[in-house]
Amino acid sequence: MAIDTDKNSYTILFAIAMVVVVGSLLAFTASALKKDIAANKRTEKQQNILFAMGVTDSEDPNEFVPAEQAEDLFKQYVGDKQYIVIGNTAQKTKEAFDIEVKKESDKLKQDANYERKMPLFIGKKEGKEFYIVPMRGNGLWDAIWGYVSLDKDFKAIQGAFFDHKAETPGLGANIKESYFRDDFIGESIVDASGSYKGITVKKGNADPKNNDKTDNEVDALAGATITGDGVTAMVKKGVRMYMPYFETLKK
Repeated sequence: MAIDTDKNSYTILFAIAMVVVVGSLLAFTASALKKDIAANKRTEKQQNILFAMGVTDSEDPNEFVPAEQAEDLFKQYVGDKQYIVIGNTAQKTKEAFDIEVKKESDKLKQDANYERKMPLFIGKKEGKEFYIVPMRGNGLWDAIWGYVSLDKDFKAIQGAFFDHKAETPGLGANIKESYFRDDFIGESIVDASGSYKGITVKKGNADPKNNDKTDNEVDALAGATITGDGVTAMVKKGVRMYMPYFETLKK
């Protein structure tokens, strides 16, 4: 007997069947690619950390190290100098690499007494130490994140990397561009008295070429005030959380 494809019941059953089939295929694909996805995330994180300390592609300083070199270069420049910071103490452990800033922030929101775990990476390049701090914040439309590396005196930024989920192309999305992030290099995070101040992304900054590295300011991106404010808040808060521990290293 022929199937009447004009009936509503046929359309509904066909739609259900397609949903089941497509859902099953997607679930299978996600499961099959799970290890590859995790490996890619690990590689990207290593590239980000290396970028923040100035380890970049040998042919283009504005690009990550090649994915196939990331693991070896991370071992070379960072190695086992990975720490979990809680308050003013730190524990050396490779488990620090797997800590996600967002998840730790969410746990603290759910429980005010939760002891937030903060990952810290210490790299060394050409005799200089880099204290690399991961951070996360909010842009205009969605999350922004990044890594900044501090000098051994915890007074200035030596390198930075920023990224976003959904900022406006040509405006807020430009936090990824070298002309923005490079302004952070050498910028002081303390005031004249040595107290922590952070860095402000300032519209109408009187130092557009960023020659003054002691004003705690970088020039804002045109048409991206809210994203710039998000970067300001992210960097100030992100670094401040580590300062109690950094103070113990100065003694």
